[in-house]
This record gives sequence, C-alpha cells and structure tokens, in this order.
Amino acid sequence: MQYQYAKERLDYSDLSSGRVFYSLPGHPAFPVRLSSEIFQHCMTIRETIYKVSTPCILYDPCCGAAYSLCVLGYLHGEKIQELIGSDVDEKAVALARQNLGLLNNSGLNKRIDEVSEMLRLYGKESHQAALASSRILQKRILSLNKDHPITTKVFQASIFDSKTILENIKDKSVDIVFTDIPYGQHSQWQTDSSAETAKPIWSMLNTLLAVLSSSSIVAIVSDKEQKITHENYQRVKQFQIGKRRVHILKPI
Repeated sequence: MQYQYAKERLDYSDLSSGRVFYSLPGHPAFPVRLSSEIFQHCMTIRETIYKVSTPCILYDPCCGAAYSLCVLGYLHGEKIQELIGSDVDEKAVALARQNLGLLNNSGLNKRIDEVSEMLRLYGKESHQAALASSRILQKRILSLNKDHPITTKVFQASIFDSKTILENIKDKSVDIVFTDIPYGQHSQWQTDSSAETAKPIWSMLNTLLAVLSSSSIVAIVSDKEQKITHENYQRVKQFQIGKRRVHILKPI
C-alpha cells in the first residue's frame, strides 16, 4: 500500500532512536514515518465514525521504550492529550519513563547536559549530531507545551493483567490504542496461563475493552501470520506496508 498521509520521505534523523531518544538494545525501533501514517489513519477514522476531533488519549500496552509514543508526541502533539505506555519488561519501562520525560523541557535539558558531557569527553561526531538534534526537539517542545502540554504516564504491567491496567488507567478513557505486538526474533509474548498462550491477541483485545472510550480506535501492527480477531471488535481497515500488517479495529 502507498502512504496516504505521510506521503513525503522526510528526514526524521532528529527523532532517530539512540540519538536523543534512549534506545532499547536488541530491539529495532519502529519506523517514524509508519507511526505517523497509522496515527493519522486512526484520527481520521475516529473523526469519520464518531464525529470526534478532540485531542486523544493514546495508549500503547506493549510500549517497550515508548519510542513510538514519543515520536507521535513530537509530530502530532496538538492532537494528543495524554500518552500512556505499559510493558511487562521492567527495564523497558524504566527506559520508557526516560523517553517520555523528553516531552518536557526539564527532561530535555537533562538530556542536553548528558550529551554535552559525552561530547566534551569523547568529541564524537555522533554526539555533536545528537546535541544539534536535541536543540531542535527542544524548540518543538517549548512551542508545543506553551499552548498544548501533553501529559504522560508509564507503568509496568502484562497486557493480560486487567487489574493493574485499571489501577493505572481510568476505565473507558482511552481513545486510541496503537501497538506493535510481539513477533519475530526480537520479542515474544510473556503469558501466565494456557488461555493467554493459546490466544494472546484475543486476550489482549479482551483486556483492552475495559479502558476503551466510547469513541475508541485500536491499531495493531503484526506480521502477516498473526490473526487479529475478537467477537467484540469490528475491523475498520487493514493494510500492509513491507512485512508489517496494520489492523485497525473498533469495539462493537
């Protein structure tokens, strides 16, 4: 499929994982352009179906280091009220908290100090590039937060742990779920029961029902082998870009 919204191949190097944003070793970052494309599909579908155009609460239940959430905050912050991430991995959640902190000026100032010190000690071109990028991101955040500050939250939880999720997210509050589910050699489901192991995607969708708002859209990225089905959801759109398949659903 051709890109419908993020049509131009822009230079996203300032947003690249490992430059200003902290990266998760062994886990490749989700493409920035594709994140933007999927989010814009979700917003358009939400406006079309529900006639709602207010800033959304965006949740990623398999957020890893929250890279996609942060990228969307920078690119589409005017359309986002709150970014929420959760992950079963404690180390990933710690890194996600650092990355989401870069959506405010104090977090960016701390990161600028870190990069400046690395540049002073080692003098690498990569550190110089990171410093330049962090200055660019800082201008964007100052402008965004002046008129439309984004709140953020991250917590540790299995996507199958409805109790912990509801302790951290208000019921019926999430407008858009955008998640890249485990597949391939870099990630796998961590389950505690035979039912979750047999049907992890169904179980995830079942858990999400409690936090979805009355105008919610769910976007799931998978490989082509995985089946995204649940009797309480309707498929709104499906498309494939490269090896990734994008499923956009709405609860019934």
